[in-house]
Amino acid sequence: MARKKKRPCPWCVENVDYIDYKNVARLRRFLSEKGKILPRRQTGVCARHQRQLAVAIKRARYMALLPYVVY
Repeated sequence: MARKKKRPCPWCVENVDYIDYKNVARLRRFLSEKGKILPRRQTGVCARHQRQLAVAIKRARYMALLPYVVY
C-alpha cells in the first residue's frame, strides 16, 4: 500500500511567523461545519502553526469574530 505524500503546511509555504486572529476568512478554513478546530492530520498544518492557529481561533471567538458553535 503506497503512502500519500504529505502536503506542505500552508503557513510555512508563505513564511508566516504570526497567525493573525483578525483574518477570519483564512481561519474559517480550519474549522469544521460545526465550528470545531480541525486536527493537523486533516488540514496538513505543522505542529508549530497548529498551536498558533488554535490560539488565533480562540482569540477570534472571544472577540466575536468567529462563532463558538454553529447550529
